[in-house]
Amino acid sequence: MKRSSHEAGFARAAKPLTLLLGLGPLAAQADLIDDAHGNLTLRNFYYNHDLRDSTKPAQSKLEEWAQGFIFKGGSGYTDGTVGVGVDVYAGLGLKLDSSPSRSGTGLLPGAYDRAGGPRNADPRSVDNFSEATAALKLKYSKSELKVGGLFPKIPLVTSGDSRLLPQFFEGAMLDIREIDNLDISLGQMRRVNQREFAGSREIQVGNYYSVFSDRFNYLGGTWRINPQWTAGAWGGRLEDVYQQNLYTVTHTQKTGEWNLSGTLNYLDTGESGAEQAGKLDSRMTSAMLSANLRAQTFRIGYQYNAGDSALPFIHDTDLPGVANAVQVLRFDRAQERSWQARYDLDFAPLGVPGLTAFARYVKGDNFKVAGQDASEWERNLDITYVIQDGPLKNLALRWRNVQLQGDATGRRDENRVILAYTLPLF
Repeated sequence: MKRSSHEAGFARAAKPLTLLLGLGPLAAQADLIDDAHGNLTLRNFYYNHDLRDSTKPAQSKLEEWAQGFIFKGGSGYTDGTVGVGVDVYAGLGLKLDSSPSRSGTGLLPGAYDRAGGPRNADPRSVDNFSEATAALKLKYSKSELKVGGLFPKIPLVTSGDSRLLPQFFEGAMLDIREIDNLDISLGQMRRVNQREFAGSREIQVGNYYSVFSDRFNYLGGTWRINPQWTAGAWGGRLEDVYQQNLYTVTHTQKTGEWNLSGTLNYLDTGESGAEQAGKLDSRMTSAMLSANLRAQTFRIGYQYNAGDSALPFIHDTDLPGVANAVQVLRFDRAQERSWQARYDLDFAPLGVPGLTAFARYVKGDNFKVAGQDASEWERNLDITYVIQDGPLKNLALRWRNVQLQGDATGRRDENRVILAYTLPLF
């Protein structure tokens, strides 16, 4: 009998754990148990996106409300030259409110077809969905290999966590830290579990949504030159789609009471192999300057895609190497230039510990829509309060508000309200 996608997912998740248990006496060693950790995050998510003045037809808004349960845990390592352990993850999403006319927020499966593109014949969101994965991990000296379910946080691929449940990948990652001040990483990702789907699928390409690939290979490293300077170089290839190289340098400096920093990135992307997305030419330069004075942080960013193609990337991932990839827009169109201004405030020095906020504005231009000069902008307001004591200590309430307008998108207004509480289990 054919297994459901949920059953198949749990079967894949169990393989590394089964292998670990099969090691017999090793699993009984103290470090494996004593260094174990696990926590459960409860995430309540309301999403409202007003589309009435946008260029998107058929729907006037996206609006859903859901409850997520996110368990992440990991063992310690067995003794010996090569330590062995396991990491596990399980997620459950429950629909609290939705309708076919308001679905498609990315909180729940069912609103989009397998390709994540046009809505299918049944736009209803599912009542619940679940997912799970695990990774076998091996540690030698200061280096670590993980095989199985991965949550990568590297400059070319940072798994997205901006909806109900996090995005994760299936593959292998090796982090080498044997040389002082130099970290090297390499790996391969074969499939992805998107934030609003249960079950893995091929890797979809952002900005080229009809294109999929079955593997992404990467190699890169970060060199801490001295306490003030850090440099990095990364290369990645999405099989038969694109080849990407990222070069980054960061400088930090303390001047009196000011903490200053600046990051300069260059991301060069071209076609690869069978060129499934066609010829690609994206040459993205971005810079971010920041100045912190006690409770306040000021940031200014600049970004320019000198190429003739929009930036290709792994869909739904965050883009830390792109300064102006913000909450909704990425300002990554062919030839687009954009500027960012951001202000952060920590209210703790002002007598309200746990309260933080920022405001951000990004404006982009110098690109074409239907052959005409075009522009776009996005404004973000983000306020978070974490309860500091009492029975609800560490409960976090976050409100994220967006307004954007562009010649390609029309006008959109968005609100996200997120309640989150993380309970340590062991």
